[in-house]
Formats: sequence, C-alpha cells, structure tokens
Amino acid sequence: METKISTKFFAELFGTLVLVLMGCGSAVIAGANGTSGVGLLGISFAFGLSVVAMAYAIGHISGCHINPAISIGMVVVGRMKASEAIVYIIAQIIGAIAGAGILFAIASGKSGYTIFAGLGQNGYGAASPQGYSLLSGFIAETIFTFIFLLVIFGSTSTKNIHGGFAGLSIGLCLVLIHIVGIPVTGVSVNPARSIGPALLVGGVAITQLWLFILAPILGSILSALVWKYLLERN
Repeated sequence: METKISTKFFAELFGTLVLVLMGCGSAVIAGANGTSGVGLLGISFAFGLSVVAMAYAIGHISGCHINPAISIGMVVVGRMKASEAIVYIIAQIIGAIAGAGILFAIASGKSGYTIFAGLGQNGYGAASPQGYSLLSGFIAETIFTFIFLLVIFGSTSTKNIHGGFAGLSIGLCLVLIHIVGIPVTGVSVNPARSIGPALLVGGVAITQLWLFILAPILGSILSALVWKYLLERN
C-alpha cells in the first residue's frame, strides 16, 4: 500500500524538528557548559545520531530526507517526483522552525539567556565559529554536501547489499562532516536546518542565510549528476 503524502509530510516535519532540536540543542544547551560541555565531538555526534534515530523511525514512511538538499538530489537522480519534493521541502522547513522554537523555549528558561546568544545558527566571517571567510564557508558547504549526498545515494542504492545499514552510514557521515566543518560555519549541508534558527535569531543570521541555502543545493545537484552519469551508470 502506498503511503499517503500527508503521512510523509508529517514524518518529514517531525524528523526535521528532531534534527534541529537535538543537533542545535546540543550546541546551545550542552555544547560549552563549563567542564560538563560535550564539545565539538559531542555536537557532531548529536547531529549524526539524530539522523540515525530518525532514519529507523521514519525511513520506511518518507525515506527520512529531513533535508531539502536531499529531496532535490533525489529529483535529479530520478528517484522522486518534483511535486512530491516540494511537499517534503515545505514540511522540512516547518519542522526546522518548530524545532528551533522548542529549543528557544527550553533555552530561555535559563537565567541570563537571550535569543542573541544564538540557536546554533550558521555563519561565516565574523559569524563563523573560528572566523572563516565567505569563500571558505561556501566551498565547505558545497563540498561537504556533495560528499554527504554521494554517501546517501550509495547507501540507499538498490544495488547495495548492505542497504539495511544505510541509516548508520549516513548518520556517521554527518558526524564526520561536523567534526571537520563546525569550526568553519557550524555546518549546515541542510537549508532547512539553517532556516529554522536563522528566522528566530534574525540579524546577521538572516543576511548570511543565502549561502546555507545555495551552497548545499549546489553540492546536492553536483553530487546527483556525478552519481547518475559517472558512478551508477551501466
């Protein structure tokens, strides 16, 4: 029986909500909490484990894209209709905003916290965690998304005899990307993940948001073309 599009919509909304709440939440709430902070590795694993958990929770319902770049890539390789991808992307953005909203509601319960302290938003230049430039950020987001999508295409290919472990390989790839990329931009590789926190934080996060929409989409399309015409071509 085919899963209803409304069910897929809710699955993608919920999955993206969890990704933003837990991933960004690890940075905002537990990232640098004195000696008990989880640090860069902890934040990296929080994002990756969120994907692993959601892959096995909703993967059989919607495929667990929870990322507009993935949905766009699936359209390019011919695994998804554009009309369905639009529904997915709307759900992902709503879920990301909801996740950021819940995170803000929790974080604001701590004395002294304000929205200006951030919600795990991405940035470059002065807004970069370690001061990396716009060019560095654009290259990183494009290449990291390119790599991420190749892992997804390969892990979910019908030719992959280890397809049951797709959620694990994809989640661990995201961990790897965050370990390297957090100092550069905080890591997006997911426009929805960037949109949610940026809309609530405003200011510089909004003015820099274009990079975290454009670069992941570019990386996704390039990855899809390489996969379709070079790697999986008969």
